[in-house]
This record gives sequence, structure tokens and C-alpha cells, in this order.
Amino acid sequence: MISFVYDSSLGEEHISLIDREQPRLQRWLRQVAAYYGFRVGELTYIFCSDEKELAVNREFLGHDYYTDIITFDYTTPQCVNGDIFISWETVQSNAAEVGVTPERELLRILAHGLLHLTGQGDKTPETKAEMTCKEEHALSLITDL
Repeated sequence: MISFVYDSSLGEEHISLIDREQPRLQRWLRQVAAYYGFRVGELTYIFCSDEKELAVNREFLGHDYYTDIITFDYTTPQCVNGDIFISWETVQSNAAEVGVTPERELLRILAHGLLHLTGQGDKTPETKAEMTCKEEHALSLITDL
């Protein structure tokens, strides 16, 4: 099951793409997982503020910096499971920085978190390049969003 939830730190703000296209996004994410030989178990995307993302980063990872995504991996062999925290504020500012729509950047970050759960890293230049290629492939699987 793929769930999209809003942390209370976002207040009343909602992400129209998530609200409007949830079933389609769930099908797409299952398709991406299947491409890499995985099925989806329990996968929760939690949208939050920058401050909440920073608090999670500090508390659970010991990192004292802002980030767009934090992935907690509970994957078992061939079944992705996890909680993925996404800072909606950072997604929007990243989109502006790279010249894409916030919706396009959101799709990329949804795929990014899922790819981490399939075992794809991004800490070295080589693994970061692989991640980028896989993100682009995932984005090619979803059209007209």
C-alpha cells in the first residue's frame, strides 16, 4: 500500500498533484518498483515543512542540515517498505533553482525515495550519476503530469 500523508507542520497546505493524481501516482510508483524487480509493501510518503525535516534529520540521523528527502528503509527481499519524509518547501525551492515546475521536481523526488529503497545510493559521484539516470527513466514512465 502506498500512502501520502501531510504532517501537521504543513498546516492546511496541500499539494494539488498528490490530491488530484493519487491513484495514478501509486500505479506509477508500483511500475517503477517492478522495473527493478520489487513489489511495494508498505510505503508512506510524509510531506512536511523544512523545520520538521530538519528535526527528523537531527533526531534520527544526527545530521544538522536541511534536506529535501529522508528515507527510512524497512525493505525486505524483493519488497520495498519504508517511510519517506519530503520537505515540500525544499522541493519547491529546488524546482526554482533547476528551472522545473514544483510538480516535476516532486515526481523526481518521489522516484528518488523509492529508488533508495531498491538499493540505489547517491553518496559518490558514480552512484549519484546512476541515481540521476534512474530518476530520468522513472520520469519517462509517467506522462502528462
